[in-house]
Amino acid sequence: MGRIDSRGKRRRGRTSLCGVALGLLVVLGCLGPAQGSDDDDDESSSAGPRQPNIYLDYNTAYAIVPPNTLAIGFRNFISPIPVGSQAVMLNAPLTVDLTERFSLYGGISAITSRSDTSPWSSMIVDSLNIGFNADVIQQDSKTVTVISTLTRSINSAPGLGSTSNQTVVELDYGLNEDQTKGLLAGTRVTAVWVDSALAKVEPAFVGYLGGYYQWPNNWKLSGRFGIQSFGGAQIFGGLIRAKAFTQPTMRIDLERMDDNDNRLFGATVEVSWMPEPLVQFTLRTPLYAVRN
Repeated sequence: MGRIDSRGKRRRGRTSLCGVALGLLVVLGCLGPAQGSDDDDDESSSAGPRQPNIYLDYNTAYAIVPPNTLAIGFRNFISPIPVGSQAVMLNAPLTVDLTERFSLYGGISAITSRSDTSPWSSMIVDSLNIGFNADVIQQDSKTVTVISTLTRSINSAPGLGSTSNQTVVELDYGLNEDQTKGLLAGTRVTAVWVDSALAKVEPAFVGYLGGYYQWPNNWKLSGRFGIQSFGGAQIFGGLIRAKAFTQPTMRIDLERMDDNDNRLFGATVEVSWMPEPLVQFTLRTPLYAVRN
C-alpha cells in the first residue's frame, strides 16, 4: 500500500535513518534560492515574510486485502494469511511547508482490521513516520519532486517489528503556462527491514506514467498507471512465504485545491495486482493551522 503525495503545482532499520538524513542534506543542497524579478522582490518585501503552511494532513484509508498477500508500504507490513482481510487506517502527520518547494512531516498512524474468520480488532497506534517532500528541480515547465518517508512499526507481533522506507521520484511536465494540465512520470521504491533474522522482505519497485488536469474551479483529476515488481518475502524462516511478482498498478486522485494550490480535499483509489487486486480508498482532509 503506497503513498504518493500530490500537492498541486509544488510540490533504513538504523542504517536507513542515516540514509534518509543524507538524502535530506542532498535535497537541501539542490534547493537554491528562488529566482524572481526586482518587481517581485519589492512586492514580497512590502508584503512581509511568508509564514509556512502548518497543518495536520489527516487521511483515512480503507483497504481490501486478498488472501495470501503481503501488503507493504507507508506503515507496518501485513503478513500473508490464507483468508481475505480488510483494514481501516488513520494517519495524521503534522506537516510544515517551510517554502513553496520543501515540506517536512511526521506523525502517527493507527489501524483496525478484520479477516474473513475474525471480527474487527480494536483501533491501535501501529506506527510512527517522518519524511519530507521537496521539489529538487524547477525549470520552465518541468518539476522533479522527491518524497521520502521513514516508518517505524510499534505494537507489532514478537519478531515482526519493522522499519520501512518509501521514496518517490516524480517528474511533472506542464503542458501550459499555468500548469493546470500536464504529464507525470515517476518511480517508487519501498524497502522493509524486519527486526528478526527469521523474516526477510525484498524491495518493491514501481514505475509509472500519468497525467493531470485542473479545472478553473480548482478541482483537479490525476491518474498514474504503471508496473510493480516485488522480490518476495520469507517469514519465520520460510514457514510463510510471499511469492515474487510483476503486476500492473493504478492510482486515481480527485482533489479540491485553493487559488494557491493548497489541497482542501482529496479522494484516492489505488489498485495493485499481487496478483489478485489489493484495493485501497483514501480520503484526505487537511486541518490547517496556518494557510497561505
